[in-house]
Amino acid sequence: MASAADGPGNLGAEQNPLSIPVADHGAWATAMNNLGIMPVGISGQQLVSESLCIPRFDPGLGLIAPINPMMGGISLVPPPPIPPDVPVIKEIIHCKSCTLFPQNPNLPPPSTRERPPGCKTVFVGGLPENATEDIIREVFDQCGEIIAIRKSKKNFCHIRFSEEFMIDKAIYLSGYRMRIGSSTDKKDSGRIHVDFAQARDDLYEWECKQRLLAREERHRRKIHEDRLRPPSPPPIVHYSEHEAALLAEKLKEDNKFSEATAVLFTWIDRGEVNRRTANHFYSMIQSANSHVRRLMSEKALHEEEMERAKEIFKNALMAILTQFEQITAIFTAATRQKAWDHFSKAQRKNIDIWRKQCEELRNAHSEEIMGIRREEEMEMSDDDSDDIPNKRMRTEENGVCDQTQASLREENDSLRWQLDAYRNEVELLKKEQSRAGRPDDDHAHTLPHTHAHSAEAQIQLLQQSMHNMQQELLSLQEKLSSKETELEQAREEHHYLELEVLTLREKLLSGKGESVEGINGELHEKSVNGCVPSLYLSRDRRSEFMRGGVASEKEALLLGIISTFLHVHPFGANLEYLWSYIQRLDSKVSAGELERLMVRLPSMFRQELSGVGATLEKRWKFCGFDSLSSA
Repeated sequence: MASAADGPGNLGAEQNPLSIPVADHGAWATAMNNLGIMPVGISGQQLVSESLCIPRFDPGLGLIAPINPMMGGISLVPPPPIPPDVPVIKEIIHCKSCTLFPQNPNLPPPSTRERPPGCKTVFVGGLPENATEDIIREVFDQCGEIIAIRKSKKNFCHIRFSEEFMIDKAIYLSGYRMRIGSSTDKKDSGRIHVDFAQARDDLYEWECKQRLLAREERHRRKIHEDRLRPPSPPPIVHYSEHEAALLAEKLKEDNKFSEATAVLFTWIDRGEVNRRTANHFYSMIQSANSHVRRLMSEKALHEEEMERAKEIFKNALMAILTQFEQITAIFTAATRQKAWDHFSKAQRKNIDIWRKQCEELRNAHSEEIMGIRREEEMEMSDDDSDDIPNKRMRTEENGVCDQTQASLREENDSLRWQLDAYRNEVELLKKEQSRAGRPDDDHAHTLPHTHAHSAEAQIQLLQQSMHNMQQELLSLQEKLSSKETELEQAREEHHYLELEVLTLREKLLSGKGESVEGINGELHEKSVNGCVPSLYLSRDRRSEFMRGGVASEKEALLLGIISTFLHVHPFGANLEYLWSYIQRLDSKVSAGELERLMVRLPSMFRQELSGVGATLEKRWKFCGFDSLSSA
């Protein structure tokens, strides 16, 4: 027999005609509706409208919606809850072989145990003694497809359905009194009780379904993690001459440069460099180094774009600040009396609030612009310090002169202010004296003579102090002019020394001029013959510097370390090797400082070229013993 859950439209056609005539079609429709089956007549027409069905049942599905929506295997949307004040009406249910009568509505509803997980089996107790398996199937077949019925001899049975939601329809029949046929015998009637049953088959199927869901969840999570995991890097090929040639071509291309550098780094890290492959690796490293210019040009372009963006941003901020000033001017004009009196009290209050807000925003905006300007000034000062490599030397030479000049200027300004104050006091005293000496005889006789003498004495004292201040001011001005002259001379001397150092460096690096000894002798000869002006030979420290002496204790210490290092390297060492050794002792020493110190002392250090072709490099050697023996 087909179940009622297969479709409500075929229910009337597939079931057998009722043996008991139905007198009241409304009672029959109500009973079918309570069971979750759409009531239809013999002709297949619906007996009641869909609006009369209680909300708990879905007439389109012909089944009762599940009470627990979280049950596994059921994906139906839970129905809306039934209000507690709406009672569920149970009517008489007529079947082919029996009749079901509802219990007294005043009695409490039948109790049920806790629903086991994955329950598909119900316990049916209180059956009539003469009830057969066919009668039980006829009653409960309307709830859904029945898989098995296990009937006991003690008026109870277990019914297992194919789906979990069918259990809810069977539980609805609990409390009904079953009467077989029209017999009044005690063995043909009984009050049935339907409850959840705990079956091993149901529990096993539910556990299998839960394990399946867990496997699917793990698989879904693994797929998601694989999708989010970054891709593995491509494998690095092993070194060969063919692969090295291909890699050298890739290093010259911009779009493949990153991949090629990774391969080159891996080869070097693996230890592929040896005497046979050193030339290949040197050419590849040289190709990698050629990209430095491109990177620097790109950096310069990006810096230009950033400067343009900063300029545009600054101009926009200035335009905004100008509009803020215009709005503030409008508020200021509105608060004047000729316009302010015409506004009401509420309007004045709003205008005042707006003015304060506008002033706060304008002040914050102006502070932001000032911060940008300060940053630009700091950047410009940093650039100036980077552009002038010998600025520290010049600052050390002229620091004392600058401090003296600044202090003299401050004293000069303070003396001028004091002099102006004294002049104002003298003018006030003169005015008071002129007022006191007016042609008024009566008033003149009343003035005491002591007041006039004290005023004259105070004027004389102020005039004397003014005279002293003027003399002191003149002396300070003379000192300031002398210090400015000395500062100008020091600057000219420093400029000359910078030119000489640059000339020496060009001659040393070009290698086309004379040797270091000849250049130094030429300079010494110029200074002796008077070619160098006396202005640059006025101080002993400057002359020692021109002759190649040591200017500070730090330079003397560096000189000893360099001499010791080069003495244990008889074939010489390049500047980078020497600088890396001294960096361990003093991290603040730069390579340029070491080079300038060795260039100043040609009698102790000599620079030579060693190697051929690509291995050509400049090495410094210690020649102090040779110079001493020749002298």
